[in-house]
Amino acid sequence: MNKIKETIRKISVIDQGFVNKTQERLDNLTKPLGSLGRLEELAKQICGITGKTNPSVENKVIFTLAADHGVTEEGVSAFPKEVTAQMVYNFLNGGAGINVLANHTGARVVVVDIGVASDLKPDKKLIIKKAGYGTKNMARCPAMIREEAIKAIETGIEIFEEELNKGIDIIGIGEMGIGNTTAASAMTAVFTKEPIENITGRGAGIDDKSLKNKIEIIKKALAVNKPDADDPIDVLAKVGGFEIGGLCGIILAAASHKIPVVIDGFISGAAALIAFKIEPKTKDYMIAAHSSVESGHKYILKHIGLKPLLDLNLRLGEGTGAALGIGLAEAAIKILTQMATFKSAGVSEKKKQDPIL
Repeated sequence: MNKIKETIRKISVIDQGFVNKTQERLDNLTKPLGSLGRLEELAKQICGITGKTNPSVENKVIFTLAADHGVTEEGVSAFPKEVTAQMVYNFLNGGAGINVLANHTGARVVVVDIGVASDLKPDKKLIIKKAGYGTKNMARCPAMIREEAIKAIETGIEIFEEELNKGIDIIGIGEMGIGNTTAASAMTAVFTKEPIENITGRGAGIDDKSLKNKIEIIKKALAVNKPDADDPIDVLAKVGGFEIGGLCGIILAAASHKIPVVIDGFISGAAALIAFKIEPKTKDYMIAAHSSVESGHKYILKHIGLKPLLDLNLRLGEGTGAALGIGLAEAAIKILTQMATFKSAGVSEKKKQDPIL
């Protein structure tokens, strides 16, 4: 717990002075005021986060964390839990969606086994930092004990800090874990107080009968465990997942080092929700890449106060949406730093209008 507390102490409010300086620069570029919309907002946010007028977005990293969920025993997913480990190998072989979109964006993918239920083959491209061998079935008992939840968060902090030595300007977060939309739905219900039916989606593609069962399992898990909404670590422990805790730690660590965090979809959103509940200042370091098809994601974004950049009906996870969001963040900074000002380009500015009497 000391590592979490030390990390939180380093998180400060973003520098409004740099936000204001960035606004001045944007207003002097060869364009009508505010005409690049969200790109201008992104540029201001990134400058405020980094405390730089000319921030770099060269070193782009996407953290994809994998873990298993015991609640799959209840038939809440369309796929068997073995797919988690199989997809990790797919990431390592470069064949997954995140590999394609990260390559497109120019981001490095960091694949982590933080809680897969089996021992994976060693690979130089795989970081193995298990906080546990999958969670327990939250429909019958807590998914984790409190110490495991703390370990998951602290492991995320460690993962980020180790990769920071290689250079990081901006990060995206993603995950892999069969059954994790069930955990994310349960967590979202606890914090937002929304009905389970409103925030539970089809995950990887379950049918109507399975969706009904999933909703009942989430209700059962909340009744059995009674997670405390005022204690985010309690919520994580009782109905969360190792990858969700790890991503929460990565968010906290990134914020403590003044590095922007691009949030992917529903599961990453659940991690963002935990980080926000632990330290509300993390909100200003978060960039919501997109709005997921999973209905609960919209409630998470609303609860934190984040506005998504894209709405493309994505629901893959892995960090795929985050990769696209990083591309937009890079575009925003290039607009700020590479576009000419009216003065430097010799372009006449907008005429000043006479005041209306």
